[in-house]
Amino acid sequence: QVQLVESGGGSVQAGGSLRLSCAASGRTFRNYAMGWFRQAPGKEREFVATINWSGGMAYSADSVKGRFTISRDNAQNTVYLQMNSLKPEDTADYYCAAAVTTTTKKNDYLYWGQGTQVTVSS
Repeated sequence: QVQLVESGGGSVQAGGSLRLSCAASGRTFRNYAMGWFRQAPGKEREFVATINWSGGMAYSADSVKGRFTISRDNAQNTVYLQMNSLKPEDTADYYCAAAVTTTTKKNDYLYWGQGTQVTVSS
């Protein structure tokens, strides 16, 4: 089992920045690829970004490319999502998740956090 706890969400004006953190405990964190997803009210949960076990490979959705950056610190068992130039359409609950390999498919993720809310006002 891997337990994941997100933090860092909040309210921000458009153009602002937030950094989300996801702390992992349980089985060896470095064994897993990590991902961030988001879910807006009334919408499906969608892929945001993923990173491999070493941090050497990362991939982001087109909607956030150039604005959001995923990274990880295996010594701290933590994965981050740096979000810059935030837009109102980024408003959602953000979830981190762990998978065997990097993937954009939510069904491939084995463990999920409880989520942290991000609200971007115009």
